[in-house]
Amino acid sequence: MSDVKKVVLAYSGGLDTSVILKWLQDTYRCEVVTFTADLGQGEELEPARAKAVKFGIPPENIFIDDLREEFARDFVFPMFRCNALYEGEYLLGTSIARPLIAKRLIEIANLTGADAISHGATGKGNDQVRFELGAYALNPNIKVIAPWREWDLLSREKLMAYAEKNGIPVDMKHKQGGSPYSMDANLLHISYEGRHLEDPSAEAEASMWRWTVSPEAAPDAAEYVTLEFAGGDPVAIDGQRLAAHALLARLNALGGKHGIGRLDLVENRYVGMKSRGCYETPGGTILLKAHRAIESVTLDREVAHLKDDLMPRYASLIYNGYWWSPERHALQALIDHTQRVVNGWVRLKLYKGNVIVVGRGSKTDSLFDSAIVTFEDDAGAYDQKDAAGFIKLNALRLRIAARLKAVRGQSSRRQRFERTEDR
Repeated sequence: MSDVKKVVLAYSGGLDTSVILKWLQDTYRCEVVTFTADLGQGEELEPARAKAVKFGIPPENIFIDDLREEFARDFVFPMFRCNALYEGEYLLGTSIARPLIAKRLIEIANLTGADAISHGATGKGNDQVRFELGAYALNPNIKVIAPWREWDLLSREKLMAYAEKNGIPVDMKHKQGGSPYSMDANLLHISYEGRHLEDPSAEAEASMWRWTVSPEAAPDAAEYVTLEFAGGDPVAIDGQRLAAHALLARLNALGGKHGIGRLDLVENRYVGMKSRGCYETPGGTILLKAHRAIESVTLDREVAHLKDDLMPRYASLIYNGYWWSPERHALQALIDHTQRVVNGWVRLKLYKGNVIVVGRGSKTDSLFDSAIVTFEDDAGAYDQKDAAGFIKLNALRLRIAARLKAVRGQSSRRQRFERTEDR
């Protein structure tokens, strides 16, 4: 007999979590609370409510929360202040959503008196780690139920068979086309895994992509857009100030129209295996390019280089589920300190899959001094003769090493000559 009385399930209403809902009722015989997060995935969420009601979940136990602004403002934008990229390519669209979902799961568990939470992450993936590290950081005594680590429904086909047996609606296109892609969508990105993507040599189907046109089909005319920053965060597009989630949605629309943000990646999962996935992150791709551009004129050189040194560590923390860790908080404090001067504007040209910076500036914090860098007469702003001493000092150790190497070479040649003479 299970000691779990009430469990909060992270519930999308899709195949996996619909099966989990029924499985929890049958296996744990406990009260189930469903939580569906609106993270800007662009899907109608009310069907999730209807499915939950169908399986006996009372209205007071159904939570459908609009978290779009919190997601963009408190998770996506802080991550972009660091220009975070996992393994040099991945914009962490799935990873950054998980700590917010974990936070809300724990809040709902506290609100409803639940003693457990449950999620639909597979035992092979990273999300199980992200959900559970976040949950334990926020409530060390919470119980976590991970069905994929307990049941024997270890394939899409078995899930669909279980669903049909128990009267769980299955999308007809999934029946006709076999297993669906494993997809995750939110305001930052949409990801695709499974099906023939499991062969890393196979090109993704053109019909798979949902948010972006192919670069070949993008408009033949470039589009210009100006992004404004304050404190390292984007605040306006073409002079129009927008809430964080609305701004990111607008960038998604612009990027998708111009075929920007597609990625086909083989990544190293936290659990030790390599995984192939495809991603669409149109707005994030634009934002990353723009943010680096405004930093190029406002950040001190060594501060910028320090941030670049820290970025892979920061990205790995997010990828591996350590958003709520003390080390991520410490890094965030340093990063946010650097962003106080990241204020200004960036002008971009969007064209057939490309984001091209065509201008940047800051009225208040630019470190770019045209009087110093000009190729024309600088009126004494910079003395070229100063470079001679700088170069000699920095070359001193290299010259000493070269002289020593030359002496050793002469000694070696002399020894070889003497051995030859002896013979």
